[in-house]
Amino acid sequence: MPVAIITGASKGLGRALAEALAARGWDLVLDARTPGPLEEAAAALEAYGTRVRALPGDVTDAGHRAALVAQARRLGGVDLLVGNASALGAEPLVRLEELPLDGLRRALEVNVVAALGLVQEALALLRAAPAGAVLAISSDAAAEAYETWGGYGASKAALDQLMAVLGAEEPGLRVWAVDPGDMATDLYAAAVPDDDDPRPDPASVVPALLRLLDERPAGGRYGAPALLEGRR
Repeated sequence: MPVAIITGASKGLGRALAEALAARGWDLVLDARTPGPLEEAAAALEAYGTRVRALPGDVTDAGHRAALVAQARRLGGVDLLVGNASALGAEPLVRLEELPLDGLRRALEVNVVAALGLVQEALALLRAAPAGAVLAISSDAAAEAYETWGGYGASKAALDQLMAVLGAEEPGLRVWAVDPGDMATDLYAAAVPDDDDPRPDPASVVPALLRLLDERPAGGRYGAPALLEGRR
């Protein structure tokens, strides 16, 4: 069975993608910072008959990243690495003049440094997989200038560039950065707590991600809406 590592998998898009992969028979290694919700997610996913390893921890911890990959190795390798864990840098978001520099450092550590660190840890197993792939969850804030989204957007723009270079350096892998669009997630609620407009359920984005896995288009940056419409 193929094996996926998914960070930020206790809820939101990470949980929804994990469920879709479990339904397809994938074995899973899941990460999140809070043990309770992660254990609940793992128990629900095991009902599909798949093997699930849930490791609570912080992706900025090198030991935790090594443990995730070690669990995947025990399951048979790493076919897919999904970087979904993210940090905003400030909750709620603020203008750049007010952005705490420690918050910006946290966003960069989680969204960029830890993402690359996990890729480095898993790279040998990804190269050995029959169809190794890396899927990084980006944001439209990486490409558009939205007030208060500067720190988070800058970190996601850096992530996009890292993934583009990784794809150039590792032609045997598929490396995708995906902008999922707005979603009803805890992250978005923390970013903009006064926004009462309804947002799509994260599960509605999953078919776009599955299309990448099924069709394996060239590496690069994709938008979920275009993938859902059958465009690239």
